[in-house]
Amino acid sequence: MLTLRRTLAWFIDFALVGVAAALLAILTFHRIGALVTDVPSLAAKGGLDLLTSRGDVIGASEHLGRSLWDEIVLDVEEAFGALVVLTFLYQWACLTLLGRTLGKGVLGLQVTPRLSRPALRRAAVTAAADVAVYALACVLLIEGQFALSVLVWAVAVVLFLANALTVFFPGRRSLADRLAGTCVVGVFQRAEAGPTAGLPRG
Repeated sequence: MLTLRRTLAWFIDFALVGVAAALLAILTFHRIGALVTDVPSLAAKGGLDLLTSRGDVIGASEHLGRSLWDEIVLDVEEAFGALVVLTFLYQWACLTLLGRTLGKGVLGLQVTPRLSRPALRRAAVTAAADVAVYALACVLLIEGQFALSVLVWAVAVVLFLANALTVFFPGRRSLADRLAGTCVVGVFQRAEAGPTAGLPRG
């Protein structure tokens, strides 16, 4: 059944994204650890803040704390940004070079037509639906924008479901397929006359 194979292929591809996320999390943790344990650098910054504060010790310490927090937030935001970029590049490179992602290859599926522009659009929509909007919601939360973060999180859930559940509709095409003009077929099937041609009904 094509829908089941597509679901399993998605789990494989998303597991690869999860591995990338875990590696980025470890890297970010080490960057933050190095930042907060760099005593000479912290002492130099604190001393400079104190010298320029005209004796305002509390203000100098608050400035140092805000500066440190801003650097930590930047590290986390960079990790989210890198995850989005890696997800997009994975999808785009696989579709452009192979006509399928690794998950689809394992399950005997391919994306047609194999053209650069549809691959670019499909990769962009898939990255947005699977990772990018969720990442934006997390960044907004870190930045203290709680209400906006919740709104973006709701949008992320709707976009994810719109992309995933449409494969159960007639035509078996996800939102990414519909926007990119592509379809997913078995390796040994041929799409004959358009993006919906040659799709199995099972």
